[in-house]
Amino acid sequence: MDLKAAADVLLPPGEARLVPTGLALEVPPGYEAQVRPRSGLALKHAITMPNAPATIDPGYRGEVQVILLNLGREPYQVHVGDRIAQIVIARYERVEWEESELGDSRRGAGGFGSSGR
Repeated sequence: MDLKAAADVLLPPGEARLVPTGLALEVPPGYEAQVRPRSGLALKHAITMPNAPATIDPGYRGEVQVILLNLGREPYQVHVGDRIAQIVIARYERVEWEESELGDSRRGAGGFGSSGR
């Protein structure tokens, strides 16, 4: 679902601002809300989210706010009601970590760019 701005916010070039949405939600246990940038804002105005995807866990009870970053050269004005991000509810699995030796693999400890071309 789209998230809309609940306040007018000016985004100067190269700066990030917190934009309120006026939405509060209670995410059920075993789920998270993921806040994602809108591709149209990125393409047309170079507006993105530096922490994308943002995670809202089941324990959070405050207003959903979106960090928007202006990567463009011009100021960008967010107006009340503008669609600024998207939110997706997703199930996740809890894991318990266990310390042990790592098994061998073809790739091994090869880092960035080591898995192909």
